[in-house]
Amino acid sequence: MGKKKEFSVGSIRFGFSGRGLVLRWENILFSACPLMELSESVVLKLLHEKTNRPMKFSELMKTLGIPETQRREFRHLLKDLASEGSVVKLRGGRYGLPDEMSLVSGLLHGHPDGYGFLIRDGDEPDIYISRQKMGGAMHQDKIVARIESQYRGYSRPEGRVIRILERRTQKLVGLFEALNRDGWVVPSDAKYFQDVFIPGKDTLGAQSGEMVQVEIVDYPTRNHPPVGRVIHVLGPADDPAVELRSIFHKHEARQEFPPKAQRQVKKLSLEISDEERARRRDLTDQMIFTIDGERAKDFDDAVTLTREKNLYRLGVHIADVSHYVTQGSPLDEEAFQRGTSIYYAEGVIPMLPFKLSNEVCSLRPNEEHLTLSCDIVFNDKGEVVDHEVYESIIESKVRFTYTQVASLLEDGDPEGQFDEVMPMLKDMEQLSRTLRKKRFQEGSVDFNVPEAEILMTQDGKIQTIRKAPHNIAHEIIEEFMLSANRIVAEDMAKKNLPVIHRIHEEPDADRIHRFGEFAADFGYRLPSFKKVKSTHLQKLLERARGKPEERALNYVLLRSMKKAVYSEKDPGHFCLGFEHYTHFTSPIRRYPDLFTHRVVKEYLGKKKCSLKERKQLMSQTAKAAEQSTGMEIKAMGIEREVSDLRRVQFMADKLGSIHTGHISNVTSFGFFVELNDVFVEGLVRVSTLADDYYVFYEHEHALKGQHKHKTYRLGDPVKVRVQRVDMAKKQIDLALVIR
Repeated sequence: MGKKKEFSVGSIRFGFSGRGLVLRWENILFSACPLMELSESVVLKLLHEKTNRPMKFSELMKTLGIPETQRREFRHLLKDLASEGSVVKLRGGRYGLPDEMSLVSGLLHGHPDGYGFLIRDGDEPDIYISRQKMGGAMHQDKIVARIESQYRGYSRPEGRVIRILERRTQKLVGLFEALNRDGWVVPSDAKYFQDVFIPGKDTLGAQSGEMVQVEIVDYPTRNHPPVGRVIHVLGPADDPAVELRSIFHKHEARQEFPPKAQRQVKKLSLEISDEERARRRDLTDQMIFTIDGERAKDFDDAVTLTREKNLYRLGVHIADVSHYVTQGSPLDEEAFQRGTSIYYAEGVIPMLPFKLSNEVCSLRPNEEHLTLSCDIVFNDKGEVVDHEVYESIIESKVRFTYTQVASLLEDGDPEGQFDEVMPMLKDMEQLSRTLRKKRFQEGSVDFNVPEAEILMTQDGKIQTIRKAPHNIAHEIIEEFMLSANRIVAEDMAKKNLPVIHRIHEEPDADRIHRFGEFAADFGYRLPSFKKVKSTHLQKLLERARGKPEERALNYVLLRSMKKAVYSEKDPGHFCLGFEHYTHFTSPIRRYPDLFTHRVVKEYLGKKKCSLKERKQLMSQTAKAAEQSTGMEIKAMGIEREVSDLRRVQFMADKLGSIHTGHISNVTSFGFFVELNDVFVEGLVRVSTLADDYYVFYEHEHALKGQHKHKTYRLGDPVKVRVQRVDMAKKQIDLALVIR
C-alpha cells in the first residue's frame, strides 16, 4: 500500500491511500473503498481461484483484493479456516490449501497398538498413520496429515501428522500404577495407547490397582509421554460398582443435579391450580392408559382410541414437562446440558430429577397430570382426516406393560379383568397394522436389527443377555408416537415455525451403489437409475425377510446410511419416508421434545410468528439441536460401554464353552461373531486362522484365503469356542471350531 496523505477540515480528517479515500470523524472511520462480502465459503472460493502457492497474510490481502478496512475480519476468517483444517498455516506464516499440498484434516482414531487412522468427512478413505508418524497426537485429536503414499492393493493411503489443530481430550480414566513416589495411569480406553505419567505431588493418594480420573497437564510429544494429575480416585479396579463409575467419569456424565436445580424441584407439586384447570381441556373421565416396559417408571405418553364406523380417533397424551421446566430456569439449563436420559442395564442417569421424571410428570395411574394432547382422526385406510393439538388434564386408568398387552391380544382376557378396555386394544391393533403397512408402502425402511436386553437379578448379578423382545404392543405404541411426531412437525412447517427436527438425510450415492453390488451377490437388484428411493430399499429387505442373508443385508444397508441427527433444518427423514419429522412424545427423557413442546404451546391457535420472533427462535433451535445431537452420541457411547462391560462379566466364567453363531462384522484383523444362544459378540482374530493367508476385501465384507480360497463373509454361520475374556479391554476372543 502506498504512503497515506492526511489533512483535516474541522472535525473531519481526510486520508488518501492506494485503496481509496478514507475519512475519520470523531474517531469513526469511513471508507470510500467498497466492502467485500466475506465469509468462510467466500474466502475459500477466492483462495482456490486466485492463489497458486502458499502466501503470507499481506500477500493474500493483495492477491484476493481484500480492502484494508476488512483486515481484521479477514484475519479472523483465515484463523477460523486454519483451526478447522480448511486452510493450513505453514512455517514462516504462509497459508495454503491442503488439497494442493497432499494434506488432509480430520479426527484421529487411535489403535491400541500405537498407530491410528485419520477419519475424513464424507466417503473419502481413512488415512493410515504409523506409530512413528503420529507426532504426539492422541485419539480424538483434530489433526492435519500429509499423504505420503496412495493405495497399494486393498490397503488405505498412508500419512504423517504434521499439525495438531485441536486437543479434544482433557480428562482420562484409567488404572493407577505406583512407581516409587510417582505413578502411571493406563487408560481404560485402549485407543489412548500412551500411559499418562503422574508426578508424586499429583497422585491424590491413589494406590496401585485403583481406578482414577486424570486431567492432562502436558500433552505428549514425539519423545515424551502425556503428563497428568489425579482429580478423582474411583476405587479398586475389580469392584463392579467402580467399573460402572469409571465409565460415567470417562464420558463425564453429569450424575448429580446442581443445588439451584434441586431447590427448584423442591417447590414443585402434583397439585393443579384452579386457574390451570380452567384453561385446559379436562379428559380425566376418558379411558386413557400407558403401555411401557416392565421396569419403566417415567411414563411420558398415554393413549386412547375411539371408533365410529370407518373412522378412528386416536388420542396421544404427552406429559407437559414444559409447564414445570420453564425456559432459562436452573432445571432447564441442566436439562439442556444433559440432552437426554442415559439408560443402562440396572438403572438410568435421568435428564430430569426423579421427583419430576418419576413423580410430578410421570403419567402414573389414578393420578391427575398436565398433558399436551394430539388427537388424530384416521379413516380405515390409515389416512389422516383431521387433527388437533391442545393442552389438557388426564388421569391414566391402567399401567399396562408391552408383554401384558401382547398377551391380551393373543390369548384374550379369560378372567374378564379388562373387559372395558379389550375392544379398544383390538381396535388399536387393527389401526396400528394399517398405519404400519401404509408407512412401509410409502417409503419407511424397516431395519430388522435387534437390541440387547440385559436381565439382572435382585442382588445385581447378570441373569442373561438376550435380544430385546418386540411384539404387537411395541408396534402399537411405535406407530401412534410416529403419527403424533409427524403431525406436530407438519403443523410447525405450515406455520413456518422453527423446531428441532429429527432428520435423516439421503445416503451418498456411492455407498448405495456399493450396497447394491453387495446385494447383487445374493441375487438382489436395485434399480439402475442413479437416485434410489427408500421404497426400493424396503422392497429389497422384504424379499430377504427370513432368509440366511437377511442379517447381512440389514447390517450393510444400515452401515450405508447417514446418521439421524437433530437439526434446525428440515430436509425430511429418509428412512421413515417423512417430509417433516420432529420429536414430541418423550419430553421427560429428551431435550428436543421439551423444546418442541414450548414452541407448540407458544403458538397454539396462532397462524405464524413475526420475523423477529422467528429469527430469535431459529438461533435457539440451532443451538439446542447441536447440543442434543452431541449428548445423544455421548449417551449411546455410555450405554454401549456398559453393555460391553456386562457382556464380558457374563462370559468370564464360560471359557471353553462352544456356541453357534453368525459373522456380524468383518475387519482386516478378523471377524466378529454374534452368538445364537446368548446375545453376545466376540472376535475371531485373523492370526488364529492358521490354514491359509487371509486378505480383507472391504467392499465384499469378507476375508479370503489366498491359496485354499476359503471365505469368511458377513452373515456366514460358524461354530466357535470362547477362548479368552479380557476384562480390562472388554473383549471376548473366540476360536473357530473346525469340524
